[in-house]
Amino acid sequence: MGTVASTAVGERTGPLDRLRALHAEGRLAGAYDEVPGLLAELAAAGNPAGPPAPDLVRAGQLLARLDPEQVLREHPGTDTFSVAVTGHSTLSGLKAPLTAELARHGMLLKLHEGDYDSWYRDLQDTGSELYASGADLALCVLDSEIVFDELPHPWLVDDVERVTVAKLALIRQLAERYVTHGGGTLVLNTVPLLRSRLRSLVDSRSRARLGVVWREFNAGLLRLAAEHDRVHVVDLDPLIASSGPVNEPRLAAYAKVHLGEELLAGYAREAGHLARALRGRTKKVLVVDLDNTLWDGILGDDGPDGIAAATTYRGEAFGRFQKAVGQIGAQGVLLAVCSKNDIEPVRDVLRDHPDMVLRDGDFVQVVANWDPKDSNLLAIARKLNLGVDSFVFADDSPFECGLVARSLPGVAVVRLDEEPALHIERLLADGWFDLRELTAEDRARATQYRTEAARQDLMESAGSMEEYLAELGVEVTLSPVADHEIARVSQVTLRTNQFNLTTERLQQADVRARRDSDDGLVLAIRSADRFGDNGLVGVVLVSGVGADGGWHIDNMLLSCRVFARGIEEACLAAVLREAGERGAGAVHARYRPTAKNHRVRTLYPSVGFAETGEDEDGTVSFRHDLTGEQLPTPPAHVRLTADFGRPAS
Repeated sequence: MGTVASTAVGERTGPLDRLRALHAEGRLAGAYDEVPGLLAELAAAGNPAGPPAPDLVRAGQLLARLDPEQVLREHPGTDTFSVAVTGHSTLSGLKAPLTAELARHGMLLKLHEGDYDSWYRDLQDTGSELYASGADLALCVLDSEIVFDELPHPWLVDDVERVTVAKLALIRQLAERYVTHGGGTLVLNTVPLLRSRLRSLVDSRSRARLGVVWREFNAGLLRLAAEHDRVHVVDLDPLIASSGPVNEPRLAAYAKVHLGEELLAGYAREAGHLARALRGRTKKVLVVDLDNTLWDGILGDDGPDGIAAATTYRGEAFGRFQKAVGQIGAQGVLLAVCSKNDIEPVRDVLRDHPDMVLRDGDFVQVVANWDPKDSNLLAIARKLNLGVDSFVFADDSPFECGLVARSLPGVAVVRLDEEPALHIERLLADGWFDLRELTAEDRARATQYRTEAARQDLMESAGSMEEYLAELGVEVTLSPVADHEIARVSQVTLRTNQFNLTTERLQQADVRARRDSDDGLVLAIRSADRFGDNGLVGVVLVSGVGADGGWHIDNMLLSCRVFARGIEEACLAAVLREAGERGAGAVHARYRPTAKNHRVRTLYPSVGFAETGEDEDGTVSFRHDLTGEQLPTPPAHVRLTADFGRPAS
């Protein structure tokens, strides 16, 4: 993070002051690379159990005044994210928090705002800006007036039921229309029932029935997300529980602001989490401290008998936090420990202490020493073959949190404090691990990483890399993706950065469309070895199958868990041989460089592709003529099964 811009603004050094100074001096666009770090500080200062910090929204007001094109001129590599907004009520309060939420996740918002109460027209008309903008997200913000505006006066619960049933059918129809004709993800929301509407019924039996009808309406909205890959529904109930009233009655009456500023800020935070997931920026690893983080007390000072995660009031709060961490770990997030302690006492506690919910085997790495924590995080990343930007670091020490935030800005830092009852809220507030859909591979990930230790032992005992690979017994299956694997393939494209030849991100609908096209192949790569099944670890995307111009490998991706085992060479050899047997004149491929995929720059040349050109953005084109002497053979240590037929459902 940079220093204060100018002495002209005095001694103010807070993150919001820094942003204001940069804006006043006309340098905010030029310093846009500082923005995520400054916003992270503002977000950390908020109440974890409540709406986003007010200063974060104020920062969004400054950022919303920037011209996105000016930011891109200053920082051409900035990731832009396009959002179209439509709805029933006045939604001007959404722009600032949405700008801030995307910016703190490294994305520059390009916003398309619809007219007041244009939601039906925008979704119905495929020529509207909602469709034409090509937005990544289409936010259709709903409120209770879409129902109550259509009720007679006076109204009965029967009237509400009739309107909600019809409205749900209409929204379902419009959602299907958007999924068919739109290019992004449609975001809907559950609709709050205002207390004033409920209390306008004088008998408790009618109120109870209205509650049932309204919940059935919202349940129907939530089910739309399960029915369509590109529909997401934000449940507003948890946001209302933490942010307070749905709206301010005077603004609702006079300005048609039916959802208040705090609720819209919470909604923007959820939209930011979704945008981050769609860009493949979901975090993969949670690294936690131990003393006053997983347990109450300091092991080195108090000894094993002096720490607690149960049996005391404070201890029980730490025990609840351990359960929350374990819950995350059970869903595919890798858990690791980074603690300033001696390793043997730590292992003894994790193995034998009666209070512990989490045990040694729940962590893929346990690092306890007296080295700086930023260097320990780098060591953990090397062990896991992951970038530190996939890490979340939770610690109660302001010093350690500050050190990691400054030296490793890609790490999401969760600053825990002296109140353990808030640890869970602080950890979960920013949805760092949010996914569109959890897969079987996610649930098995921790086990797969733990077996990596056995592979490392085999490698260290082998006389050479060739001997290690021969003893490893690598088995690879390459075949078209089946229906139940589509979510996993989409996830691979979203989350893989190192072995990703073009970094094209695909949603589930995109994968399905490619799989079902007449001239395309979506080939899933599955691997196993003597230590177990690695599951679906990669994908090859091919187009132009059967076309005169030859096959095109649009992208190839492989999980970092299976690097350097010959899997990629074996799969490319199979694709080239299949293309030749089907009469393709050539196979074309591209490599687009990023900050993380440099190690695969030479992949295509290594299997006989010739370079044919390079674009201004650095994208390199390749061609393989499929002549016999150029066709590669799979590495001898890989047992490959390739099937290019249509997949079974």
